[in-house]
Amino acid sequence: MNKLKLLVIVLVLLATGYAYAYDDGDFQIWNTDTEELKVNKDTKIALEEEFRWGDNAGEFYYQHYDVGISYNLKEYLNIGVGYRQIYELKNRKFKEENSPYAVASLLWDLKGFKFEDRNRFEYRHFDYQAEAGRYRNKLTVKLPWKFTALDIQPYISDEVYLSIGGTNQFNQNRFGSGFGMNLTKNIKGDIYYMLVDVRSPGKWKETNVLGTKLKISF
Repeated sequence: MNKLKLLVIVLVLLATGYAYAYDDGDFQIWNTDTEELKVNKDTKIALEEEFRWGDNAGEFYYQHYDVGISYNLKEYLNIGVGYRQIYELKNRKFKEENSPYAVASLLWDLKGFKFEDRNRFEYRHFDYQAEAGRYRNKLTVKLPWKFTALDIQPYISDEVYLSIGGTNQFNQNRFGSGFGMNLTKNIKGDIYYMLVDVRSPGKWKETNVLGTKLKISF
């Protein structure tokens, strides 16, 4: 009887877990809003919030709130630190993650193409599982063309995720392409498509993301 009860519990947990493991090829919508304050010519403080809808954009499952400060150490080098608080839907409840981080970005131009190579190191603390570290590398290339009075500028990007501690492994890749634009002097917008590949037990799963970003600078 005890074995039967244990089997029932395991099956219920598995069913509940897969309820929020969206199908391979899921369509999602992500929205990011940023408020940026320029302290001086080299220093900026940024506040960011992001919201995500999965299961063919029908279920709200993720939000984060982020505060960070960045400094232009050199013309080609930007460094920063920050803190991100994340709430993600797991087993019918929003679980919390606390993540301080450090960032170093290399910037350069090549025949009108603008490159940014961002290196980000995160410490991830959870109340419901073991803490972990993560390294993220994102390469963004802005193309040397602008269109209309909004200065619409296309770009492409690719970001890789590497877990640190325990089993060090490459477990996520995000390839994106989109358009940045100047809506007003102090407001910038961004519309993009991103293909997210995440390693799950035994295989990789794809997610198609339509995203928007809005940044207000003061």
